[in-house]
Amino acid sequence: MDKIKAEFTEMSAVLTTFAVEENFIKINKSIDLMGNALHNGNRILSCGNGGSMCDAMHFAEELSGRFRKDRPALAGMALSDVGYLSCVANDYGWEYVFARGIEAFGQAGDVLLAISTSGNSLNVLRAAEAAKRIGMHVVGLTGKDGGKLARLCDVEIRVEHQGYADRIQEIHIKIIHSLIGGIERMLGIE
Repeated sequence: MDKIKAEFTEMSAVLTTFAVEENFIKINKSIDLMGNALHNGNRILSCGNGGSMCDAMHFAEELSGRFRKDRPALAGMALSDVGYLSCVANDYGWEYVFARGIEAFGQAGDVLLAISTSGNSLNVLRAAEAAKRIGMHVVGLTGKDGGKLARLCDVEIRVEHQGYADRIQEIHIKIIHSLIGGIERMLGIE
């Protein structure tokens, strides 16, 4: 029991540390970038590894599917197709699996949601670099010290936790839900 309580106490402390005005401003700025992109006929692509890939997929399916209420589908897509990923990894290397997707599907005016708890995942960094080259905006969800991804983002939303990645991911999913809700409100479809 004590271990379970300790997990929830730590999670609560990480959330409390994160829940400051500066981070709410960054979430709101990200909502503006994403909402404007969708309003202008662009899309939001997302990527990450492991649990962060699951978060990228969750974000995209909530946009293109449904969040809380029925509404038109929104153009969100996670770079997560297993056939595509294994093809690119085999032919070019794992560090290019997301960058090649950005080159194939991204356009100027789109937004990349790049998720990396360390901020140093090479394939996520390559995706952000590819996105910047073609004129996309980059919103990064990071942790720890932001890593190398921090400098590639138009907006970096960092969960400054030095412990295990699961604490960071717990805040990332709340940020993702806040982004989706905010996009819906901005587009007047909540």
